[in-house]
Amino acid sequence: MTVRVQLVRFALVGVVNTGTYYALYLLLLTRLPYVAAHVSAFTLSMVGSFFLNSHFTYRTRPTLRKFLLFPLTNAANFVITTSGVYVLVDVLRLSSRYAPLAAAGAAVPITFVVSRAIMLRPDRAAGATSPRERTPISR
Repeated sequence: MTVRVQLVRFALVGVVNTGTYYALYLLLLTRLPYVAAHVSAFTLSMVGSFFLNSHFTYRTRPTLRKFLLFPLTNAANFVITTSGVYVLVDVLRLSSRYAPLAAAGAAVPITFVVSRAIMLRPDRAAGATSPRERTPISR
């Protein structure tokens, strides 16, 4: 599969992930302050993103190792979006309902590059001799 196809699939997963995040954010915003709602929704949607990217974008088997490394793909995304939400809401006084959508776009290219590096990394750890040493999350 070409990088272009992966990028298109990554973008589609991103749309689904953003919708999931935003729905969770709005739901949690009814009970939590906006930053807590953002962090919680972001974390939950990231788990879904891992499995969608594994199966649909990169067509790779989800493993425990990749699952544990996957949050690194979102570290820059998290910093950019959280900072963006803060600036948009507290500094620019935009609505906390729409700020996350505006902040999300800037982080996409960085997230794709890091995600691709982790998800397409060989499953076998250095020195691993058998498939049993690689722990799958699902089959």
